[in-house]
Amino acid sequence: MKDGDLILTPQLLLHAYSVGVFPMSESRDDPDVFWVDPKRRGVFPMGSFHISRSLARRIRAGSYRISFDSAFAQVVAGCADRAETWINPTIFDLYCELHHMGRAHSVEVWDGDALVGGVYGVTVGAAFFGESMFSRATDASKVGLAYLLDRLRAGGFTLFDTQFLTDHLARLGAIELSRAAYHRQLEMAIRQTADFNRQGDVPTPQGVVQRSIQTS
Repeated sequence: MKDGDLILTPQLLLHAYSVGVFPMSESRDDPDVFWVDPKRRGVFPMGSFHISRSLARRIRAGSYRISFDSAFAQVVAGCADRAETWINPTIFDLYCELHHMGRAHSVEVWDGDALVGGVYGVTVGAAFFGESMFSRATDASKVGLAYLLDRLRAGGFTLFDTQFLTDHLARLGAIELSRAAYHRQLEMAIRQTADFNRQGDVPTPQGVVQRSIQTS
């Protein structure tokens, strides 16, 4: 489906996520947007994030500063800053609109004043649809994911959709579901309520590591 067939709006995007599809473009320079509904879907079970000993040490060291929703557009721009990207200007603007509506959120990873990593996604009910992440420093995206999973658990989310399963995500605990199994989980999740901000302030590094160990 091309964006010329429909007027793409934040509301249409939210509906698409609620029925299991998400938007992509062939490249940053392609104005068209198409919908994707993979046969196999990647998800992070809420208690399955794997923190290795080296990652646990890095988190506990507090070498990176974490924030939430403080630089959303910068995170999306960071995710698009690669040779090939599916984030074209239309998609970029739509996610920023969803963020202003409180329906898209980001995790930022900082080294001093430099944004070195981040993750962003969309929420519908108790489902979080992870869209993309980036890293410009060692383990930055992994640290961001650890804080994100901790926040989603605290907020009552039951589904963390990663779209596709990569080797990188599998090593961190993500799994793959059939389309039918994914849609069953999605249908349950969107009927529930969750709150991305329920956790409040950024938790301590020690708390993130400890809770992840307890739930994995």
